[in-house]
Amino acid sequence: MKLLISNDDGIFALGIRSLANRLAEAGHHVTVVCPDRERSATGHGLTLHQPIRADIVESVFHPNVKAWACSGTPSDCVKLALWALLDGPPDLVLSGINHGSNLGTDVLYSGTVSAAMEGVIEGIPSLAFSLASFASSEFQPAAAFAESLVAQLAKQPLPELLLLNVNVPAVAAEAIAGVKVTRQGVRRYIDVFEKRLDPRGKTYYWLAGELLEDVAEPSEVTDQAPTDVEAIRANYITVTPLQYNLTAATGLASLKHWTFDLPLAQKA
Repeated sequence: MKLLISNDDGIFALGIRSLANRLAEAGHHVTVVCPDRERSATGHGLTLHQPIRADIVESVFHPNVKAWACSGTPSDCVKLALWALLDGPPDLVLSGINHGSNLGTDVLYSGTVSAAMEGVIEGIPSLAFSLASFASSEFQPAAAFAESLVAQLAKQPLPELLLLNVNVPAVAAEAIAGVKVTRQGVRRYIDVFEKRLDPRGKTYYWLAGELLEDVAEPSEVTDQAPTDVEAIRANYITVTPLQYNLTAATGLASLKHWTFDLPLAQKA
């Protein structure tokens, strides 16, 4: 398959090398276009007010991997690849393997998930992969699962255009309990801004969000699937189908009977 791979940890991150090299060794046509430095928590930001540059990178990946380092955000990287760098569209867009989990509402901030979502916006099925630990650097179980999932999708494509957000527990391969299809959970933080002074005596703030709680909020799919947060705690690989349409169906149903006041323009 033709695969486009990006990330938000940058061109030299071990996670993307593990993913790209594993898939190239499996015989896939792999192209990497990712940021030239870490761009974590950039969400779906795009670069609009300065040029975007892309340089070919050699001697970092498997010899069969063609790679570019891009000056933009993760979403920039995928958009640039699809519209300027590639000769044709890939079969799949992949992002990761991220160093750290992307669970629950964290996906709204994630550059990893946003890079994959850019593929979905352009009509290409996409996968985001994350290792659920900042301390561990054992990416091989996640890379092995990525290889098997790509092979499965080659034989059995997704029934609709989706992003599969995959989180892999940071345990030995034999300790992984299995794979579960999950729904997105909710993670709430205490956003603590630490006030500091720079060497010139000027105030600045450092964001150090602390996880307050993981919340399992009511959902129409509660009975169908556990949350990604619940499943990863039990050492399951989580596969959460995501979409870019954020319309709340229940909100449409409750609001359609409302009567809204339209204030009249004041007379002169």
